[in-house]
Amino acid sequence: MIPYSVLDLAPVCEGSTPSQAFANVLDLARHAEGLGYTRYWLAEHHNMPGIASAATAVLIGYVAGGTSTIRVGSGGVMLPNHAPLQVAEQFGTLASLYPGRIDLGLGRAPGTDQPTARALRRYFDSADQFPADVTELLRYFAPAEPGQLVQAVPGAGLDVPVWLLGSSLFSATLAAQLGLPFAFASHFAPDAMDQALAVYHRDFRPSRHLQQPYAALGLNVIAADTDEEARRLFTTAQQAFVNLRRGRPGKIPPPIDDIEAYWQPHEKAGVERALACSVVGAPATVRKGLEAFIDRHRPDELIIVANIYDHGARKHSYRLAAEALAPAKAA
Repeated sequence: MIPYSVLDLAPVCEGSTPSQAFANVLDLARHAEGLGYTRYWLAEHHNMPGIASAATAVLIGYVAGGTSTIRVGSGGVMLPNHAPLQVAEQFGTLASLYPGRIDLGLGRAPGTDQPTARALRRYFDSADQFPADVTELLRYFAPAEPGQLVQAVPGAGLDVPVWLLGSSLFSATLAAQLGLPFAFASHFAPDAMDQALAVYHRDFRPSRHLQQPYAALGLNVIAADTDEEARRLFTTAQQAFVNLRRGRPGKIPPPIDDIEAYWQPHEKAGVERALACSVVGAPATVRKGLEAFIDRHRPDELIIVANIYDHGARKHSYRLAAEALAPAKAA
């Protein structure tokens, strides 16, 4: 069908620790590599007890060093939190260590709350400088010119694919203007997905980075041996969204038998809207849901998210998703 990849937040589950989360990340990455997943992305978040991927570049190096063929990258690095030169140096280092395997996805949000953004010594209003920061970063990956005062060492002249990530028309428009691949965060903010894809394809300008538009879509895929078990596993993600919107983000909760008793009607409506791009069920249900999603939205690639409490169940879900997408590859 189409390429399929993993987005991981290095989840820290209730009763667990970041150390265990990191061990699970590498185990899942090796599992995904064996199942034919194209890339393994990690996302930058801060001040989130249930997400351990704050030092995203460090964790990418850990995963790339423990795998051999799968691409590893950021989905994404929140550029307003960083100086473009530092990002170029970090990913230039990664690309030098693991040639041909590193992706750099960039986001415009801070990936945290305002107090934490201030603690990072960067400010959310720097998001207004995002287009200029992206352009500056791309220059650091270009071959160094004679007399260039500031170079990324390593970084200059290296092939580090840069993606723009987003959940609105802003990044879709910028990715089109700069001729970059685009990934839409439809796994948690799907409202503008179709419009953003239309804008990206309509306005795309070929560049030295990319000749044709290339769009990936995030999709929650929770697969289990039965529909009932998959729906139960999905309550972990549903609870996590409710907790976040209640202002009480915590570690990743275990699944529960009755999600209806957990949320209020308005919370249910909000979560169902945020997680509308989800395929949940047994193998046959998942295969049908994936085919319908791909037929409707025509992505070039799927970025699969599986926020599942139990690590073994999470690995099993990714296996079932791969078998639905490419049975021969995952065999």
